Amino acid sequence: MTVNGWLQILLFAAIVAAATRPVGRYLTQVFTGRGTWLDPVLRPIERGIYRLCGIDPSREMRWTEYATALLAFSAVSMLLLYGLQRLQGWLPLNPQRFAAVSPHSAFNTAASFVTNTNWQGYAGESTMSYLTQMAGLAYQNFASAAVGLALAVAFIRGIAHRQHETLGNLWVDTTRGLLWVFLPACLVSAIVLVSQGVVQNLNAYEVVQTVEGGAQTIAQGPVAAQEAIKQLGTNGGGFFNANSAHPFENPTPFSNLLSMVLVFLIPAGLTWTLGDLAGSRRHGWAVWAAMAVLFIGGAGVTYWAEARGNPLLTGLDQAATGLQAGGNMEGKEVRFGIAGSALFAAVTTAASCGAVNSMHASYTPLGGLVPLANILLGEVIFGGVGAGLYGILIFVVLAVFVAGLMVGRTPEYLGKRIEAFDVKMAMLAILVFPLTILACTGIAVLSPAFGTSSLLNHGPHGLTEILYAYTSATGNNGSAFAGLSANTPWYNASLGAAMLIGRFLAVIPMLALAGHLAGKKTAPPSAAAFPVTTPLFTVLLLGVIVIVGALTFLPAISLGPVVEELLMREGRVF
Repeated sequence: MTVNGWLQILLFAAIVAAATRPVGRYLTQVFTGRGTWLDPVLRPIERGIYRLCGIDPSREMRWTEYATALLAFSAVSMLLLYGLQRLQGWLPLNPQRFAAVSPHSAFNTAASFVTNTNWQGYAGESTMSYLTQMAGLAYQNFASAAVGLALAVAFIRGIAHRQHETLGNLWVDTTRGLLWVFLPACLVSAIVLVSQGVVQNLNAYEVVQTVEGGAQTIAQGPVAAQEAIKQLGTNGGGFFNANSAHPFENPTPFSNLLSMVLVFLIPAGLTWTLGDLAGSRRHGWAVWAAMAVLFIGGAGVTYWAEARGNPLLTGLDQAATGLQAGGNMEGKEVRFGIAGSALFAAVTTAASCGAVNSMHASYTPLGGLVPLANILLGEVIFGGVGAGLYGILIFVVLAVFVAGLMVGRTPEYLGKRIEAFDVKMAMLAILVFPLTILACTGIAVLSPAFGTSSLLNHGPHGLTEILYAYTSATGNNGSAFAGLSANTPWYNASLGAAMLIGRFLAVIPMLALAGHLAGKKTAPPSAAAFPVTTPLFTVLLLGVIVIVGALTFLPAISLGPVVEELLMREGRVF
């Protein structure tokens, strides 16, 4: 470990902390209809979209209508993306003349991008045409992120409203997210990325002669535009198979830092929006603090483990300390180093982005455990755009309920009583996650014909590969541990189903909870109510998140990364 490495982590954390308030304030202005400096340009476009689509922006939806509109929009989007992949061989903007994507891969990809997972079981530069990349994948990067942002705003309204039956309008919230947030931010970000060397063109691939006299195909295309929304929308799907480790996607240390900041920008800002709209900014900061503690702890452990390296590779002068000279650089880009790679891994798995600038399967067991644990905790450490906030608010409801039990009083959250229905909906949303992950992993592990036959490594590392895949899919993260050949009918079908379950079966009880909260009366907090604005609340919230994750997944983690770490120290690797 070096001072420079720790300074990188602290600098990133400081940038995110400084950006939280201005971003949150802007999001508040956008979703409350207050004026912004973009209004003269975007208001006419917004009105035109409503007229074209027959949307009444003044009509608000109950939670059931909101959920129905979400499911319908997602179903249509998935069918269109599936069809585009199946027909790409006959469509334009296909200079490489790629054939149609196979049915099972097309299903997996459609489910992946519609749910903001962006898991890719294929190599993008050798599978998808430019039209599919732009009109299909990049479009869904925008749409799925905007829907996630709309859902978070709907939940905040449920907390802030008093005796209100509606949560807003999905179509209005999604449109405003697209026009006021994602499009302008991505336009600026894409230009900055191009200045760093990220490729943006529609040229056919180039075949060049190597120094050794061989031929090499140089893939290119409209990369910068997709890279910007991939990070800002916490999508993670790369234009190239190597994702953000590819120099055409992430060429410089500055582009690496910018990518990480874009990933956390909106999830962090939403905590301030929560506090602002709910009338308690201190509560928003308390939630932010819980996220920040979990993130910095995870990033620090990852950096420490990778800088320590593999004790089996120590030289004579490092044998006494058990440290690998230079740390574990396997699977990492030299231009980013250990600190930049470890920080990137912690950021993208904490925020359900799924982008990678190094290969997680090459990490040490403890270093690889942190990205896995970030997702297993429910993707609430800042989390995906929108999904991270409504995910941690589920845990907030549970924390308030636990606090109420401690003092023997009816639990209250910002002046609203938490009742049996609220706790039931919160638990339904939480239980979807472990049930899907553990059930799918168990089936795959016990099925040599289609589960373990795709493994590159066996033993505890192989178990981690399978566990990570289903965790990433259900958590809508999309990153891969690597080492698992997942582009098979079984994995494409099962992982696609896990993505749909992880997104929609968790969202429905969340919206039901938001709708129930919106209809409650608000009373001044009683003297016995547990305050949700103090450091003690942050500690309680951290305890609930960690304990729920630890109790649920500890057996699986123990059989995977923990056992692998102990065996590595005894001289065995996998």
